[in-house]
Amino acid sequence: MKSLLLLFSLLLSINTISQTENNDKELILATLKAQEQAWNKGDLEGFMQGYWKSDSLKFYGKNGLTLGWQKTLHNYKKAYPSGEYTGNLKFTIDVITKIENGSYYVMGQYNLTRKAGNADGVFLIIFKKINDQWKIVDDMSC
Repeated sequence: MKSLLLLFSLLLSINTISQTENNDKELILATLKAQEQAWNKGDLEGFMQGYWKSDSLKFYGKNGLTLGWQKTLHNYKKAYPSGEYTGNLKFTIDVITKIENGSYYVMGQYNLTRKAGNADGVFLIIFKKINDQWKIVDDMSC
């Protein structure tokens, strides 16, 4: 009987862990979807709400490493000054993998369809749960 109870407890724990991870992934995907929607409205500040609003945010792209939320927003505004440049953003998510409790990495692709010329690339971002919200703390896009 003890063995049966132990097995039941183990299965219940595994199911709870799986449900938590699925919920985390759904919330991360919702954050990315909100970023797409903000971008497609030309709302770069709204797009940046998916990022950790901290001087410790790291963004690594074709121009090297940028530290900080405000500097990253400034770079986006400089590179994408109008709707002709922002265009329509579409993410393709290839994998979301748990690193440890409270953090995941996401690998994917982005596609910008725009008047200024289309742009495609890949990214690796790290999400961390901060104040009960999933935020990007590290972003490598190229």
